[in-house]
Amino acid sequence: MTENELSKIVFETGLKIHKKLGAGLFEHVYEECLFYELIKAGLFVEKQKLLPIVYEELKIENAFRLNIIVENKLILEIKTVDYINPTHKAQLLTYLKMTNCKLGLLLNFQSDVFKNGVTRIVNFL
Repeated sequence: MTENELSKIVFETGLKIHKKLGAGLFEHVYEECLFYELIKAGLFVEKQKLLPIVYEELKIENAFRLNIIVENKLILEIKTVDYINPTHKAQLLTYLKMTNCKLGLLLNFQSDVFKNGVTRIVNFL
């Protein structure tokens, strides 16, 4: 399955969750629901995956944590904030670069309209 096909499934799943729960909950609630729904859909999904960073000869174990990674291709960063700022986008782009993934979705469940809270970030490798 391609990154775009996976992102469509994630978007539809996030929309379903947002319609049922609305905005205003903690990030981990949406993360757990998204994880549950994606597993139920038969996808390989990992949450809170710890990854290292290598700097010269130094390896920093557990340097960063991915909210969710789908099929080892699509990184999901979940937020519940009033607005997405450049730091949120930079964070996801860094995760993409560090994992060599091509696509990430920044999902802000705080948005009144779910689609307005979704930002695609592409790593042009």
